[in-house]
Amino acid sequence: MNYFNFNGKILEENAAAIGPSNRGLRYGDGLFETLKFRNGELILADEHFARLWKGMQLLQFEVPKLFTAENLQQQIILLLKKNKQSEARVRLSVIRGDGGLYDAKNNTPIYIIQTWTLASDHTALNENGLQLCIYNDAKKNIDNFCNIKHNNYLPYFMGALFAKQQQCNDAIILNNHDRICDSTIANIFIIKDSIVYTPSLAEGCVAGIMRKFILQNIATAGFSITETEISKEMLLEADEFFLSNSIYNIRWVAAIGEKKYSNIISRQIFESLLQTNPAVFC
Repeated sequence: MNYFNFNGKILEENAAAIGPSNRGLRYGDGLFETLKFRNGELILADEHFARLWKGMQLLQFEVPKLFTAENLQQQIILLLKKNKQSEARVRLSVIRGDGGLYDAKNNTPIYIIQTWTLASDHTALNENGLQLCIYNDAKKNIDNFCNIKHNNYLPYFMGALFAKQQQCNDAIILNNHDRICDSTIANIFIIKDSIVYTPSLAEGCVAGIMRKFILQNIATAGFSITETEISKEMLLEADEFFLSNSIYNIRWVAAIGEKKYSNIISRQIFESLLQTNPAVFC
C-alpha cells in the first residue's frame, strides 16, 4: 500500500483528506512541484522550493513562519521511508483551504505530498525517440502566472488526452499567439544548424528547473542556446528536437507526424551533462 502526506499527517492512499468546499478542488487554487529523489537526496531541491515560494507569493498565500522548505523536505523524507522508496518521483501540492470565490476562510497553505517509485528508464537517454503531436484546441495564455506550476492546467490535461487519442507520447502546447510554448509535461528545445533554441519565458512556458539547469550548463557541451519565439514552421524545419523535465532530464523526439528528427547533437548534450554533472543529471 502507498501512503501520502496531508499537511503533516501520513494517511493511506485512499483516505479522504479534503471536503467539497476546498478551493483547490473547486477552483484549482494552488500550485505544485515535481521533484526527483535519488541517491539519498532531492535533486535540485533549492531551485524547486525557490519556484514554489515565488508561486505562493504570486498567488497571495500567507505563509506561516513554520511553513519552510526545510520542514517540507523533512516531511517528504518521512513519507519516502513510510513508502519504502529509495528512488521516487515526488509531487508536492500546495492548495488553499475552504471557501467560495470571494470568501476564502484564510490564505494559509495546505500541502499534500505523494511519492511513486521511479521508472527504471529515467537515467538514460531514450533509445526510441518520442512521437509527438500538436494540440490546437486550448492555448496557454501569456500572463503573470504562466511560468509557475499552478493547478489551472486545462491546456495540459486536455493536450494529454489528445496525445493519448492520437497514440502519441506527448502533445505540444501552443500559446495564445499560436507559437510553441511547451509540451504537456516538459520544456521544448529544438536544434537547427547546430544551434539550440528554446521558447523564452515570455512565450508562456513553465520555468522548468531542468530547463534552467540546461541553460546554465549547456556551454560545457560546446553549444550555444537562444531563448526566443518558436513558430510551428521553425519546429517542423528543425534538425533535432528534445524535451526536458526534472524526472527524465532529456528525451529526444523522433517525429511529429511525417516530420522526422535525428538525435546526434541531443545525445552529445545528454552525455556531456551526465559526465560533468552526475549528481544532478542522474
